[in-house]
Amino acid sequence: MAERDDLLASLAATTADYREADGEAPTAERAERWINQFDAAVQTPILREMDHVLKRTYFSRAGTQEFLAGLFNTEKLVGENPCDFWKGVKFLDIQGGGASQKEMLALFNKVLKKQCGFEAADCGAARQEFVYLDDAIFTGNRVRRDLETWISKDCPAEAKVNVITIALHSGGQYYANEKIKAAATAAGKNVDVKWWRAIELEDRKAHTTTSDVLRPVVIPDDEGVKAYVAAMRYPPNLRTAGNVGGNGIFSSDAGRQLLETELLKAGVRIRQMCPHLNQYQRPLGNMILDTLGFGSLIVTFRNCPNNAPLALWAGDPWHPLFPRTTNSDTSMKRFMALLAKDGF
Repeated sequence: MAERDDLLASLAATTADYREADGEAPTAERAERWINQFDAAVQTPILREMDHVLKRTYFSRAGTQEFLAGLFNTEKLVGENPCDFWKGVKFLDIQGGGASQKEMLALFNKVLKKQCGFEAADCGAARQEFVYLDDAIFTGNRVRRDLETWISKDCPAEAKVNVITIALHSGGQYYANEKIKAAATAAGKNVDVKWWRAIELEDRKAHTTTSDVLRPVVIPDDEGVKAYVAAMRYPPNLRTAGNVGGNGIFSSDAGRQLLETELLKAGVRIRQMCPHLNQYQRPLGNMILDTLGFGSLIVTFRNCPNNAPLALWAGDPWHPLFPRTTNSDTSMKRFMALLAKDGF
């Protein structure tokens, strides 16, 4: 049991500031309650692989602050005088759902105040270059809808938009970029979109084998999964074994296959037991397309995306490792209260 206890403690330490303002950090006890829902034979192997993965895919508060501090000085973006650049851009606060953009802007305000003596609200008098700041892009629907609406209403005839995130998924970025270009054309506006990120994760169908998301090699010999697949409109796009993805998120292909299999099985079971999940909340994560699920393993200190496997975040009667918040107003108030504390 020594390894199991060590893994539970390590997992809890890696994610110790998850939804800190809401008191939802995954303690070793919560992690044990979560893992106990899987078959006994795979519990320690799952913990072993999740411990490895989350060390690469979990973005803590400190990691996010480090990203924003680095962003401030990114020469390819800001040139030789960061304060002049940031003073000249207009920060977009246009997110149609959730609080991630507001929270990222609040964090970056701290950087701007410390380095330049002003905040985002003081910037952008010229209103020709814009910044859309968020934590991550998954399917691309959020950013494209936000920018489509903005382009149709408030965007000037000529504009440059810098979309900046910690992480983005290649397929989501491509999809959003095409939709945004079409919206600009339809509005008769010239909008140049540049994409900036710390990590890019491959999720495109044509690159399934080298992807960085969960894409099973085979359909498990599980009655629930087989029934779920049989009801799908199209057969799932399966991965060819032998690759851990370009970002090396997984410890090995065997470890990757373990997560793909066990989280898929658990996700199907969760769909059967949780009455409030909608049709798009697939076993491996939210996805409008009829697939096994999006399969992202990115989690940030502020929330777990619904594009992650259901087994990570779904609740009641399932016990999640990362309980999600969908009340952005309450979460934002708690986040801002925590941000106001000294040392944050």
